[in-house]
Amino acid sequence: MTSANPARLAKKQDKLLKQKADELPRSMRPTKVVKITTIVVLVFALIYFLFPIYWAIIASTKSPSQLVSSNGLWFAVDLKKIPQAVATNYSILLGWTHSQFWHWVFNSLIYSGVSALIGTVVSVMAGYGTAKFQFRGRGVVMTIAMSALLMPSALMTIPQYSIFNALHLSNTMLAVIIPCSVSPFGFFLGRVYAQSSVPTELLEAARIDGAGEARIFFTIVLRILAPAMVTIFLFLFVATWNNFLLPLMMLSSENLFPVTLGLYGLVSLPVFTDRGALMMGSLLGVLPVIVLFFCLQRFWQAGLTAGSVKE
Repeated sequence: MTSANPARLAKKQDKLLKQKADELPRSMRPTKVVKITTIVVLVFALIYFLFPIYWAIIASTKSPSQLVSSNGLWFAVDLKKIPQAVATNYSILLGWTHSQFWHWVFNSLIYSGVSALIGTVVSVMAGYGTAKFQFRGRGVVMTIAMSALLMPSALMTIPQYSIFNALHLSNTMLAVIIPCSVSPFGFFLGRVYAQSSVPTELLEAARIDGAGEARIFFTIVLRILAPAMVTIFLFLFVATWNNFLLPLMMLSSENLFPVTLGLYGLVSLPVFTDRGALMMGSLLGVLPVIVLFFCLQRFWQAGLTAGSVKE
């Protein structure tokens, strides 16, 4: 099962689910009205999520005058002239950002990648430790971690700035990476997954064979928790990429700006009017997140459905 192709596995599971649905009693089968309603709701949800991306693609090819004078749902120029319009807005974007746009994107990749990687390992270790080990104060740790889920991250920004400023770490990459590496949600997800997916008997057998706790965790537990790690990594990466308030408070040097803060600096300029170039920057700035999601999606889906089919 572990070596099977995820696409074949998903196809096989869909086939089995369809067979099980056909075997259900007539009273439990979904009616045509339910099926049609479900399809309509899913289509509206698809349009709701894809329409902003479509509009951003259209707007990124327009000049400021075309944004207000042309149809907002279609291109303002002929399809043959679209590459020229894209190149024009791209050059305008680089001009306004003094050719630092891709440097900001690279900074965002560093912030998001490093903090997501560290946060994933820390969350899984903490979740596994509280799920499989009995120690004094475990209930207090769980209460504090669950309470942190209810606290808005914006409330912690000013105390975090005071701490990092006292440590002379403000206006550094660490001032953004360290706070983003702590995730109460990641800890909660790691703990739940460790409770349900890591057999206690397997850990005891490894200890009897003489394996230490570090070896058990890095050679056995991490492989079992790989789907949860992918999920936590994606959540942390996207959350750090979209984080705006923390970099705004911590960073003052333009060379350290992430792409979100850099584009905000363009909008705040009184003389900036090239909204088409801004949409070009927004569209290019979100591409790494889309690529990462599609690259990790098959591992994520395979992990979410693991164990649902027995052979």
